[in-house]
Amino acid sequence: MKKTIKLILAVSVVVLVLSAFTTSNIATGDGYQIGAIAEDFSLKNIDGNMVSLSDYKDAKGFIITFTCNTCPYAVLYEDRIIALDKKYAPKGYPVIAIMPNDTNIKPDDGFEAMKQRAKEKGFTFPYLIDKNQTVFPKYGATKTPHIYILEKTNKGNVVKYIGAIDDNYKDANAVKTKYVEQAVDALLAGNEIKDKETKAIGCSIKVAKTK
Repeated sequence: MKKTIKLILAVSVVVLVLSAFTTSNIATGDGYQIGAIAEDFSLKNIDGNMVSLSDYKDAKGFIITFTCNTCPYAVLYEDRIIALDKKYAPKGYPVIAIMPNDTNIKPDDGFEAMKQRAKEKGFTFPYLIDKNQTVFPKYGATKTPHIYILEKTNKGNVVKYIGAIDDNYKDANAVKTKYVEQAVDALLAGNEIKDKETKAIGCSIKVAKTK
C-alpha cells in the first residue's frame, strides 16, 4: 500500500513538472502559427531609436530574424542575412533583426556589442534588442537564427513562413533550397509558398532565469 502511494505521488510530481513546461510559452516555443496576425512591437535599435513595424509605411512585408552576436550558426548566416536585405528591402520586404538573448547570460550579446558587430559587418538593417524578452515568446522563436516572414495585409501582418534561411548552415555555396528567398519570391508573385515551415537550426535562445 505504501509503495502504491509513493508511486502515485511520484507520478503526480512528474505530471506537474511536465505541465509546467508544456504551459510555458518560452519553454516550448509555442507562438505564432502560419496565418496568425503578428502584433506590432517597439524595440530599441542600435542607433538608439525605437523601431516598430508600423514605421515601414511602404513595406509589403518583413523578414524578421531572431539572431545574435555569439551563436556560431547566427554568425555563419550574417552575410546571407545582409544579402537578403539588399535583395528584398527594395522590393518591399526589409530585414528586421532582433537580438533575443538575456545579456546577463550572454554579455557579448549586450547593446554595445550589438552596435560594434553591426558596424563591423556593415548591417544594412535595424538590429533591435528584445531587452525584456517580451517579443520572441510571442513569435515562438527558439533558435538563433529563427526566421519569420510577415505579409502586410488589411488585417495586419500575417505570418507566412517560419523556420530556417536555407538548407545548409555550414556552406552558403552548397545550399540547394533557399527557403526565405523561395517564400518571398512567391509572395511577390502572388503565389502559394511551397515550404511554409522548416526546422530552424541554431543555438537555443538564452532566457532570463526569472522568466
